[in-house]
Amino acid sequence: DAEAIGREIPLIRRVTPNVDGSVQIVYGHTNWHTHWRGVNPDYFDIKSWQPALGEAFTDEDVRQAKSVCVLGATVREQLFGSEDPVGKTVRVQEQLFQVVGVLAAKGQSAFGSDQDDTIVVPWSTGAKKIRGKSQTWLDDILASAVSPESVVPAIEAIADLLRQRHHLAPGAEDDFNIRRPDEFIKAQIETSHTLEALLLSIASISLLVGGIGVMNVMLVSITQRTREIGVRLAVGATSGAVQLQFLGEAVVLTLLGGLLGIGLGAAATLLIGRVLGWDTSVPLEALLLAPLFSAAVGVFFGLYPARVASRLDPIASLRHE
Repeated sequence: DAEAIGREIPLIRRVTPNVDGSVQIVYGHTNWHTHWRGVNPDYFDIKSWQPALGEAFTDEDVRQAKSVCVLGATVREQLFGSEDPVGKTVRVQEQLFQVVGVLAAKGQSAFGSDQDDTIVVPWSTGAKKIRGKSQTWLDDILASAVSPESVVPAIEAIADLLRQRHHLAPGAEDDFNIRRPDEFIKAQIETSHTLEALLLSIASISLLVGGIGVMNVMLVSITQRTREIGVRLAVGATSGAVQLQFLGEAVVLTLLGGLLGIGLGAAATLLIGRVLGWDTSVPLEALLLAPLFSAAVGVFFGLYPARVASRLDPIASLRHE
């Protein structure tokens, strides 16, 4: 099927068989459990993932099922550290493999897995020497189209070709499935939007609860400082000046709370990233917008207590116990 797709569908630029699994890899006294993938050289172009050290294996290596491998950056670091692994021999299962290259570091995938924690071997070698001679089936066939516009017609052509090769009758269900990259991207975007809506709801509730708390604190403060307000009004302070005083106190209160929240949030983000090994960062715009939102909460929820304070009767306020 893989050969037929590459041979008979001109909309496909490159295609590679794919077999994979988990494996223990050993070098000297060091071992590491990782993921292995068996492909042909087109895989590196399909994934736009070329070796940073050494080189990829060749089609001739695939035909001869040679015991060669290309290491991911994480595997190289775990087994060799800063040592150059090209030309060295590692043991994969019970087989000895020569390292011919090290892939450029890619980091985490969209799903949080470490893409660099892998070794890549010729698919024929993986099927025969790692998986076993009696298990020569493929897990997947990876392909890339000649252009983004060709993806949909290429999928239709592949489906027609596979149905023909599998002798499926008209109306019969496919005995294969075709997955498109844009479907993964669409699912990731939908998941991201759902998560954003959830976080926005939680943040809105937090702001509402915090704002109500600020308003109550300010109202209690007005009750405790009624005589002070009466004195200010009696000696000539305007209602606007009193209102501005309490509004300013509310803004300062929420602004200090916002700055404290920024510090704790940034520290928690960096701590979680270090503990879980995630690549985390605190956006600069978040650091700038958070104090503004905090100040806005102070203005919104401090306005009512400030108006209450500014409308107090000076005589009644001076008599307040």
